[in-house]
Amino acid sequence: MPQHILVIGPSRSGKSEWAETLAENVHQPVIYVATALENSDDLQWQQRIEKHRLRRPSHWQTLSVPYNLCGTIEQAKPPYCLLIDSLGTWVANELDQDEETWDAIITRFLESTKQASVDLIFVAEETGWGVVPAYALGRLFRDRLGHLTRQLGTIVDTTYLVTGGHVLNLSLLGEPLTKMQPKSL
Repeated sequence: MPQHILVIGPSRSGKSEWAETLAENVHQPVIYVATALENSDDLQWQQRIEKHRLRRPSHWQTLSVPYNLCGTIEQAKPPYCLLIDSLGTWVANELDQDEETWDAIITRFLESTKQASVDLIFVAEETGWGVVPAYALGRLFRDRLGHLTRQLGTIVDTTYLVTGGHVLNLSLLGEPLTKMQPKSL
């Protein structure tokens, strides 16, 4: 049975490194699915991309998939493991979608994940622990990403939180919110 894993955490927490460690341990060929759009005008962004690139094993295949993530998941066949880094960047790439279109994309994404016959490791940023953004686009990004990771976290096999230099297996420590029954007050 394929394993589906979600790794979440704040910026610079080590979530990508943990996901890479998990991918190395599945003992299958890894396809690194990069959702970032390269921008030669943004030197800092290019340096971040290059840092990730240099850290990956040279035998991993890399696909640049800034938009059609659902199609990539649907087309993947065993014996591969897809390491998808990151969902936050993918959400940002799709921010111009209206609500109806976005809802259709997410429905397809979740169904593609459920049906996937390969190991999937998702990396996602936790953006909702800070202040509410003062601008509409920031709120839209934070809300869409938060909603996506909440839904994804309930259908994957394991969810990890990487923060403060530690990795926590949330699947062992907690219960999915959809399965919890309210306690009597």
